[in-house]
Amino acid sequence: MTAADPLARLVSQARETRAVVVGGGIGGLVAALELAKVGMPVTLLEASDRVGGLVRSADVAGIRLDVGAESFATRGGTVRALVDELGLGGDVVPPAAHGAWVAGLPGGAAAPLPKGGVLGIPDNPWDPEVRRIIGWGGAWRAYRDRLLPPLTIGHDRSLGHLVRKRLGGAVLDRLVAPVTSGVYSARPDDIDVDLAAPGLNAALTRTGSLTGAVAELRGERQVAPGGAVAGIEGGIARLVDALVARLEDLGVEVRAEAPVIGIAPAEDGRWGVRLAPPADADAEEALTADIVIVAVPEAEARRLLSPVVPALDPEPGPAPVVEIVTLVLDAPALDDHPRGNGVLTVPHSSRAKALTHVTAKWEWVRRAAGEGVHVVRVSFGAQGEDPATADLGDEDATALALTEAAALLGVPLEANRLRGAHRERYVQSLPGSALGRAAEVAAARGAVRAIPGLGATGAWLSGTGLAQVVPDAVAEADRVRRAALWGHGEPQV
Repeated sequence: MTAADPLARLVSQARETRAVVVGGGIGGLVAALELAKVGMPVTLLEASDRVGGLVRSADVAGIRLDVGAESFATRGGTVRALVDELGLGGDVVPPAAHGAWVAGLPGGAAAPLPKGGVLGIPDNPWDPEVRRIIGWGGAWRAYRDRLLPPLTIGHDRSLGHLVRKRLGGAVLDRLVAPVTSGVYSARPDDIDVDLAAPGLNAALTRTGSLTGAVAELRGERQVAPGGAVAGIEGGIARLVDALVARLEDLGVEVRAEAPVIGIAPAEDGRWGVRLAPPADADAEEALTADIVIVAVPEAEARRLLSPVVPALDPEPGPAPVVEIVTLVLDAPALDDHPRGNGVLTVPHSSRAKALTHVTAKWEWVRRAAGEGVHVVRVSFGAQGEDPATADLGDEDATALALTEAAALLGVPLEANRLRGAHRERYVQSLPGSALGRAAEVAAARGAVRAIPGLGATGAWLSGTGLAQVVPDAVAEADRVRRAALWGHGEPQV
């Protein structure tokens, strides 16, 4: 036997190991790519008429725009590595450094969001940018943080409770809540400090104050404001196109409009995957696979997995619903980006939760739009609340978004300025930093991983955002692939 024989056997085994990935969002696409890289025959099944999940684009007034995710966090480097692998590395672009504003302050005022900080928590309440938002009274209350005796410092898991106790209501309501609502669609009270800001509680104990802890973490991380995210020239949706092209090159069968109605063990020890019959047929279709990875939203994942994973709770947790209305406006008054890259809102001060001034944030969009034309995205909805647009038709939702955009940007925007609009609705996963979420996810992962040949990935397990979804999909595909090819040990080649 030659030294090459074990490798040849491994290659042959990979080619004979059939995989099905259920779900065509970014998690499913990446998982399929990882399996196909070693030569496994892979079929990817997507229930809707297109793949990409929350990464999607649309033509709005003649401009191709991201109408879902528009950037990726650069932390960890995994998304950038994928972008480079797919040949898009030369098109990665940073956002403009205009910063963001916060609206809904007393008297209907708005102000630039202070640079730096952690989750909106400032390191110096006397900084003029901070004091402008929280006022003199808020600054004095926050200063008490430095005077509290060390013995009062405990390990507080709730971000809202910690900030309220240490710095007071003005910091919580006007700085921290706009960030958690706008970024996580969650209330500060529901965010786990240790997951959202690792090391903050420990730094608080070392420094003796929460503001001191923020200063220490900022010094360690040296992250420039706005430098933690990046985009792709032409839109993040190009990532989906590149993934699909690579999958097709590797022989992956990518099928849209292929809803899976059930997964069950087959008689030969493999898995049977049942598909709903097409509209023009009566019979179900069934596929057989050695391994199955489920990469769909939580409610659907639990529905599919719980019949074959006895320890998995079939009931999903609450999921925030968000609507985004993208507006293309003939509005030269916005040329000077009067409120930076966008606006976060103090909860309940506005019907919108946030606004992104897309043409101020991304130079490629500004060029595509042309002189005097601007693109803004108005976001509605937060955890536990239906979006203000939920019961509105498209015309009324667009009118509301235009009204909110004018208020948040501080610039009159008449209806005759509107060139085009697009509306998208999303059911988001709970943020991974939500209180109690880590334990729920660990239980779900453990239950799934106890079943041979089965895997699960997606934002409900990894947390939201490409920087969490992509590495989780890579890791889960590798785990299932490794077990299928050589058990849980290392390859012997």
